[in-house]
Amino acid sequence: MLSSFERVLFIREVPIFKELREEFLVRLASVMDELVFPNSHTIFTQGQEGRSLYIVVSGKVRVHIESQELVQLEQGACFGEMSLFDAEPRSASVTTLASSECLILTQQQLYEAIEETPGIAVNIIRLLSRRIRELNQKMNAIQSSIGAPPPPTRLYKPAQMR
Repeated sequence: MLSSFERVLFIREVPIFKELREEFLVRLASVMDELVFPNSHTIFTQGQEGRSLYIVVSGKVRVHIESQELVQLEQGACFGEMSLFDAEPRSASVTTLASSECLILTQQQLYEAIEETPGIAVNIIRLLSRRIRELNQKMNAIQSSIGAPPPPTRLYKPAQMR
């Protein structure tokens, strides 16, 4: 478990929190819960309701849909952020690959952070965009390896005026 001081130092280095003011980092660090999960533990499953973002403090987790692995995440990486914004069920499952320690930020805590420092929203958008690009690259690589044609390109066509 991290001391209060170590928590502040740690979250200061997490990309989505880099633009937060020091006093807010201290307050945020004090309200975040810290949980330890054993190896091969499912933190959450696809379809579950989610209202928390997780930050890997130590260990390694696997993000997957059924048996298909999407990505592995290690120290400083965040997961679970999508459900904080769209109130939709979790889009994937997350399982530990080693004993893992995570900090947890709730939706309410995150909204307060965004209200105080709107730049954090931009950081989260960057994180989500980067993950979408990585998934697109993986999908393209898989399609290429099995010889499947790429998906059709769709162009936006505005409705004609009457």
